[in-house]
Amino acid sequence: MANNASRRLVAIYPGSFDPLTNGHLDLISRGARLFDRLIIAILTNTQKQPLFPFDDRIQMIREATSQFENVEADSFEGLLIDYAARRGANAILRGIRAISDYETELQMALLNRRMRPETETIFLMSGEEFSFISSRMIKEIITLGGDVSSFVPEAVAARLRKRFPAQR
Repeated sequence: MANNASRRLVAIYPGSFDPLTNGHLDLISRGARLFDRLIIAILTNTQKQPLFPFDDRIQMIREATSQFENVEADSFEGLLIDYAARRGANAILRGIRAISDYETELQMALLNRRMRPETETIFLMSGEEFSFISSRMIKEIITLGGDVSSFVPEAVAARLRKRFPAQR
């Protein structure tokens, strides 16, 4: 049996992060304390038209997480569980905002466990101050001319203001 004291805990926090929100950043901060290494992994989804190109999302994540030495940003295609195996991850970090999130996340966690039992899914409840924030809602607010600066990191807010100048 392996010595658990020397085992490194590596987690992947997957998502589109389009855009990165303060809710995401809260989970990243908490995950950085729990794991030896946390990989923020952007799923490359050719079926969706993202608000920000991949390179911008990676840069925003790097800017917003620069204070965490054990956090990195990356991307992947295909099955998350295959990416986890390639990166040597033993955990997948997922955030839960509401019961509706839990139902979907549970189904994915069970499928992932069946495909790769050595990778656990860890659920963290979002902080109550972030439980209503989603990338989808940020996109809706900004396209309608609203201010999202209290919902996203400053690096993201600056890019959103540049992309969507206030329409008065």
